[in-house]
Amino acid sequence: MTRPVTAYDVARLAGVSQSAVSRALSMRRSNTVGVVVPPMENIFFPQLLEDLSAAFNRLGYKMLLFTSSSTVSEPILEEVLHARVDAVVTISTTVSSSFAEECRRTGLPIVFLNRKPKGKGISCVTGANTEGAAMLASFLHAAGHKRYAFMAGLPASSTSRDREAAFTRRLHKLGHSLSARAIGNFSFREATEAARELFSSQLKPDALFCANDHMAIAALQVARMEFKLQPGRDISIVGFDDSLHAAWPMFDLTTYVQPSKLMAQKAAELLHAQLGEKGRGIAAEIVVPGELVVRGSSRIPKRGVRGPEHRRVWSDKTPK
Repeated sequence: MTRPVTAYDVARLAGVSQSAVSRALSMRRSNTVGVVVPPMENIFFPQLLEDLSAAFNRLGYKMLLFTSSSTVSEPILEEVLHARVDAVVTISTTVSSSFAEECRRTGLPIVFLNRKPKGKGISCVTGANTEGAAMLASFLHAAGHKRYAFMAGLPASSTSRDREAAFTRRLHKLGHSLSARAIGNFSFREATEAARELFSSQLKPDALFCANDHMAIAALQVARMEFKLQPGRDISIVGFDDSLHAAWPMFDLTTYVQPSKLMAQKAAELLHAQLGEKGRGIAAEIVVPGELVVRGSSRIPKRGVRGPEHRRVWSDKTPK
């Protein structure tokens, strides 16, 4: 007589331990995390998503993706809340306070990854936006620049706002101010148009900080191909993320690193802890440190650069 196939049989064939299945069944858990993702135009997002998948896999969770047509995830609020997921991660998306409040009301843990939440008491994991942007200002100042520009991302993005605020504050401390500001909305096409406007100005900037690498690469192409400017000599263009394309020789982008693997690991561990009895209701704001990687898209200061040729970093702090 053939016995019925149980959940434990399926688990054994899938390589999942019996204890893990028992835990999931007893707690009525799906061991699935809902992940809200923005459009994948920016290569940093697939990179972060892959690292997040690996981090959750190590902890025994699967991911269920919810794609949004914009960086605002409100249209899929109903879909996420009705799915059988144990928790939610939003990657580089801006959600309204009602989304986060509804998650909290229903007891669904939520973590913002690469964004800060609007309300209090909600967990997030971000890169060192303030420290990194301030360091980029000091770096460009040390390289002898005089006319500074900033290319912003989306107005609703906490990362763009934090980076711009820290960059301009540090410039003011160093005796400078922004000579120009453009808006690229984190879009390659819009960043290309914004760069054209900046470089067409009679007093074009000699240093440009773009709020992410995606826009910085667009600006680099415009500078080289359309205005015959040589990055690293005529102008410095720097970004933020250290996405996979940044190190390609054709871009060779100086940028502040957001360590995607560590950010993903922290987000997964934070949600895992919140799903435990002791972690319920606990909110944390985790900032993952990075470093400023120096490449050929910028002038290089006489001091502060260290490391091997393939991985030079810069710091304004004197080594002990």
